[in-house]
Amino acid sequence: MQKPPVLLSLDLPDADATECFGVAMAPLLRAGDVLLLDGPIGAGKTHFARALIRARLGVQEEVPSPSFTLVQVYGAEPEIWHADLYRLTHPDEAIELGLDEAFHTAICLIEWPERLGDLLPETALTLQFSLTNSGEARQVVLRGGGDWAQRLAAFGQV
Repeated sequence: MQKPPVLLSLDLPDADATECFGVAMAPLLRAGDVLLLDGPIGAGKTHFARALIRARLGVQEEVPSPSFTLVQVYGAEPEIWHADLYRLTHPDEAIELGLDEAFHTAICLIEWPERLGDLLPETALTLQFSLTNSGEARQVVLRGGGDWAQRLAAFGQV
């Protein structure tokens, strides 16, 4: 399968910039959206997800990482599913978690998306996080098809 086109590339010089990016993405999302958060440990995936979830829910409290629970579900309309698939050993385990159904009804934030194998939704937006400036900063590259280019136009760089 061919990679979707690059829609946006952002330099995130610090944690505050990553948080602002998550806050800015929150209102763009709707039921059935899947964000594939890809990148190494420490690249900002969870920090981004927490900021997006807090902004979407309108809360300031701490949002727990799903590292040990695998999935955290938040009761907004639509629900927000935050999954950390690092510990999965087979894509079928994602089905057991109910992710295949959530892909259609919820906003899904998926860390370690390669663990999904063939279950990756075609309409997903991939956010590739990487460390830059000797690990002091981050970069995120967004790839996706469908209507993502129009939706991301709010960032003024698409």
